[in-house]
Amino acid sequence: MKKECVAMLLAGGQGSRLHALTSHVAKPAVPFGGKYRIIDFPLSNCVNSGIDTVGVLTQYRPMELNAYLGNGQPWDLDRTDGGVHVLPPYMREGEKGTWYKGTANAICQNIDFIELYDPDYVLILSGDHIYKMDYSKMLAHHKATNAACTISVLEVTMEEATRFGIMNVDETDTVYEFEEKPAHPKSNLASMGIYIFTWSKLREYLLADEADETSSNDFGKNIIPAMLNANEKLVAYRFQGYWKDVGTIDSLWDANMDMLSPENGIDLYDTEWPIFARTPTKPPHYTGANAHISHSMVTGGCVVYGDVENSILFHSVTVEPGAKVRYSILMPGTVVKAGAVVEYSIVAENTTIGSYAQVGAPPSDSAPEDWGIAVVAQGLTVGDHAVVAPKAMITSDVKGGAAK
Repeated sequence: MKKECVAMLLAGGQGSRLHALTSHVAKPAVPFGGKYRIIDFPLSNCVNSGIDTVGVLTQYRPMELNAYLGNGQPWDLDRTDGGVHVLPPYMREGEKGTWYKGTANAICQNIDFIELYDPDYVLILSGDHIYKMDYSKMLAHHKATNAACTISVLEVTMEEATRFGIMNVDETDTVYEFEEKPAHPKSNLASMGIYIFTWSKLREYLLADEADETSSNDFGKNIIPAMLNANEKLVAYRFQGYWKDVGTIDSLWDANMDMLSPENGIDLYDTEWPIFARTPTKPPHYTGANAHISHSMVTGGCVVYGDVENSILFHSVTVEPGAKVRYSILMPGTVVKAGAVVEYSIVAENTTIGSYAQVGAPPSDSAPEDWGIAVVAQGLTVGDHAVVAPKAMITSDVKGGAAK
């Protein structure tokens, strides 16, 4: 049962910045890129990196995510020795049940699971990032530097650095200081929220942190600073490649649009590093005689009679005659009725856009502060001739008129 490295994937966040898109599902289960869900990327990275034991820590609205993971078969994680394990919060004898209080507490509550595999190292991952990464190279770096903790970092601009946790390092990339969203950053090495710990060290600090009633039980706020204060060796691992935190509406829309670029830095057609997913069996997509599709992803089960431009259509989407879809993301089961226009929008699963409705609009030079991506939550109906303004966040049916 012993494993060299066990991965722990934090997938329990509410994803409140995605607003309507996470009203029914956990953030890692949000559809992405035409046929995937966000969690497919870290799971696929694990398998491609040779890590076959993954604990997925769920919490907020876990039903759809749990059903999606199933036995782990799409990611080759349906194993008797290891595999994927869903780890929700639980109640021990004599205790009151509680949700995970923070990222560190989530791992601490699952010490028994980790020790079942007696690993030398533990890889901590987030469930809301889009990227390809060979964790085996990061692990080799961790071992070569004899670090207690290795933190994956990405170079960002100094202007962007104010939004991240920043690692300040010496000439050997040993971390000597961590700054959380500094107003005046000293470096541009942003933490990606990906850590490899030597398990014996991490266990020690998790238990100490759990005993501190004033702690936020968070890796960035508590565990990393505590290790630095104790002069543990923390090293930075420089990642080069595409990486996007899709925790906001704008970043999710941007990342989906990136998938339409042939030079986006994350090749979905790469057979050497495939991204695996649980995909439904659907017939081929159908394009009507008068349809026009340009620079778009259209997946199985879609029926297109109208115009689709610079957009991503998940499976089972219908675009009726005269309808126009531009710079938008239509999630599974969306129906765009005849004559409707959907622009610069994200429409969640099983939503119907009524005939001649207008959802979203192109950017405006006259009032840029009022513009943004329009979002319609899943399972809703936007009525015929209704108008959904740019930047609107629709969480209930729209019967008609303008929605703000």
